[in-house]
Amino acid sequence: MAKQSGIGWTSCAVDDSSGTPREIRNGCTNLQFATPRTVQDVTGLDKSAIERILLLADFSITLNGVFDPAANASHDVFKTVPSTSVNRTTTLTIAGQTLANEVLYTDYPLTRAAGGEFTWAVPGVLADGTVPTWAAA
Repeated sequence: MAKQSGIGWTSCAVDDSSGTPREIRNGCTNLQFATPRTVQDVTGLDKSAIERILLLADFSITLNGVFDPAANASHDVFKTVPSTSVNRTTTLTIAGQTLANEVLYTDYPLTRAAGGEFTWAVPGVLADGTVPTWAAA
């Protein structure tokens, strides 16, 4: 497969509070996610440089978009973030590759900018201890 741009996502789906996946890529303008690993410093007194080992894996995401109050759209998905405590399956698919994680979304901030834009930026973190793993779609 050739190198590819980030244009043409196949899926950006997030469960609503009842556990139903909702495709929100139409209202999502951009996103950022990370799959970091923690490290432990295990440098002995006999070393002249830092020695580390890999520890736990993690996942974090921030989805950004435009306010959309339509049924089953982004507002329907995220409006319950402040009032429910549920894991939400979040599925990202591009170029035949899928990354799906159980995520706890921690805020649903809305911004009305001076120019009139009404947007949201929803942060989430890994919920269930499952290692984030890309898979062929």
